[in-house]
Order: sequence, then C-alpha cells, then structure tokens
Amino acid sequence: MKLFTKYMTRNDCYTAGRKITPKGIMVHSTAVPGVMATDWFSRWNKSYKAGEINRQVCVHAFVDDKEVWQYLPWDHRGWHAGGSANNTHIGFEICEPAGFSYKSGSVMVGYDAAKQEDYFRKAWQNAVELCVMLCKKYGLNENDIICHSEGYKLGIASNHADVMHWFPKHGESMDTFRKAVKKALENSTDTNTDIGIGDMVEFKDSVKNYYPGSVEVPTWVKNDYYHRVTQTLYKGKPVIKGGKECVLLGKKVKKSSGQEIAGINTWVAKENLVIVNSIPDNKGNRTYTVQKGDTLWRIAEKELGRGTRYPEIKKLNGLTSDTIYPGQVLKLPE
Repeated sequence: MKLFTKYMTRNDCYTAGRKITPKGIMVHSTAVPGVMATDWFSRWNKSYKAGEINRQVCVHAFVDDKEVWQYLPWDHRGWHAGGSANNTHIGFEICEPAGFSYKSGSVMVGYDAAKQEDYFRKAWQNAVELCVMLCKKYGLNENDIICHSEGYKLGIASNHADVMHWFPKHGESMDTFRKAVKKALENSTDTNTDIGIGDMVEFKDSVKNYYPGSVEVPTWVKNDYYHRVTQTLYKGKPVIKGGKECVLLGKKVKKSSGQEIAGINTWVAKENLVIVNSIPDNKGNRTYTVQKGDTLWRIAEKELGRGTRYPEIKKLNGLTSDTIYPGQVLKLPE
C-alpha cells in the first residue's frame, strides 16, 4: 500500500477542528466512475461556507488500485456517515473504475465485472491493508469495520447502498472483507524491529511514554508531527531504556505541510512507533480549479490574500501569459 498524506485544509470539516477517538472504520465507495484517489483533493479541498462547493462532506481517505490518499487526520471528526458514526468512525472511500454509469442512485449500468476484476482486486487489497494499518494504530479488529449500508441498518449512518451494491458483483461482501482483514492481521508481522536510520515514523495512538518509566509524550509530538530516525546505536550498541530497544528521533516532519525541521532528539522505544510509508505530500501542492470569470489577480486575492501576488502563480505554473480558462488546475504558492 502506497500511502500519501495531503490534508484538505480549505474544507470546512478540516477547519472545524473537531477530534474523535476512533472506535471503528466505515468503508464507502464513491459512486463516481473513473475519478481516482488523487483527483478528490481538487474536488473537495474547498469551503462550503465560502460558496466554493455545494456539499458539506469530507472523508479521511480515498483508495484506488494504485494508492491511498489521506485527506484528514485519522482522529479528526469527518463528514462521511450522515449520522452518529461521524463521532466514532474513520471513513474512507474506495474509488470506482470508469466505463459505466448509474441510474436510480445505486444501480450500476454497463458495469463489466470480468473486465474490472483486476482493478477491483488491487483496490480491495489496498483497502484491506489500510484497515490493517488503522486496526493496529487504534487497537481495533475486523469486527470494528462496517460499510455505509451496514451503518444505515445500525441507525448510525444515512441511507446509502455502498459498498454492497458493488462488492457482490465480484463475489465479495463485507463479511468476506472482514475475513480478509482478519487474515492479514493474523499474518502480519511486527515490523518495529526493522526501524532504521532515515525511516519516518509516528507514535502509536495508545502510547503514553517515550519508553517505560520515561516522561509522558506531549500531545503535539504525537498529533502534529511525523519523526525521522537519526540514530539507532550508541558506541556501536543498541540503546536500551526501560528494558526496551530505542531509536533517536532527531527530526520532525510537520503533518500539515511535510516540512522537515529540528526534532525532539529523544530516545523512543521501537515498539511505540510505526513506520510511515511516505512523506506527506502537502508542501507546495495546494491547487485551485479555475472558475468562469476568474483572473489571476482575483485568484491571488482570494487564495493568497493579495492580488499583487498573481505573478507567483504564473511562475509556479510556468504560464507565459495571463490567460487562464475554466477547469484549469493551478498550483498555488505557500
């Protein structure tokens, strides 16, 4: 599973800043054929209050056949369930492949299951691996995983059919999905001993102290940053503190921007950490989709605070003139 992090900082759900203690995972599917995980950032990183989008919605992640994109912190209250599950569940969407359409809300028209089997299996596997990672992080198991339609039957989500309008076309169900997660959890090995110099890690949610007997880990150290391992040995030998083998965290990586800065320089028990698969892809990647009537000046004024900053947008996007067109996606400077 390739996991990328890029928070939707303009979405009102993100700016609301409400936190949850995850008690479960809710699986959704997009019902938007052909729109992949990375595409949803430009679609949803907008403010309903500012009139930039007509929906109040945001999920924690999108999954497709190639990768997973995390758009909210896992412990952030999402807007995905349409019910009380927003207060308890991490929600992610599985992207659906192109080549078909919908009618009557949840009826897939022209969907060729045999043709889409390869896509489905790869997306399924990424979804399973994401659930395994989240189960380990929050002390959950396969029984804590439901889909949107199951949430509706439990009275904690709105009336949607996903994912049971899709999974059966490939001979699967949420029961078989949970079995796949259970098997993966049972077969997965603890990779904490493999943590080495240069690895980017984060603290497990359940961690209280850096190592047994040490001081308590501050909330900001756990929630706001990933950390880079800069040392594993001292004078050629493993460092043991509180009876646990430790590594030194010498660099911090901001979860919100991906910026790497001076670290906490603290020895931490390996068993308290998990390896992060990729560096957050936030820095310099905020984008804006051009609307009818937009000019570079207006975009700079609205997005950057000053219209006079429009040359920065031109330079970042390699524009040779001030001409832009509706639907064009522009990168925005920090």
